[in-house]
Amino acid sequence: MTDMMQRDTSTDAAERPSGPVAAAFYAAGIGALVLGILTTLAEASTGIKDALQLTDPVGPLAGKTIGAVAAWLVSWALLRTAFRGKDPDLSKVFIWTAVLVGVGILLTFPTFFQMFAPEE
Repeated sequence: MTDMMQRDTSTDAAERPSGPVAAAFYAAGIGALVLGILTTLAEASTGIKDALQLTDPVGPLAGKTIGAVAAWLVSWALLRTAFRGKDPDLSKVFIWTAVLVGVGILLTFPTFFQMFAPEE
């Protein structure tokens, strides 16, 4: 019975396309980028900041994170469908994901986004 339950995982990994993995990584990068963009836009525009303020105790952070999570989920679903059965070069996927996450993180630093704040 144990022979029936064991399977050769070395051939499974070789046969599975890496498209779903690529979709998950790209979606994570897109989510991080959207969070950074929303953070910078909220600092640059009081209208956007007010629109992102879904609840008073949390402030615009609620809208920023909900927007980023929504972008992540939607992009993951779309990219998973687009990459289904495909086998993209994962080294390029990882590089582009790192770029997206890096830019997203940069956009969340106060030193950066305060450059776009309206002068008081």
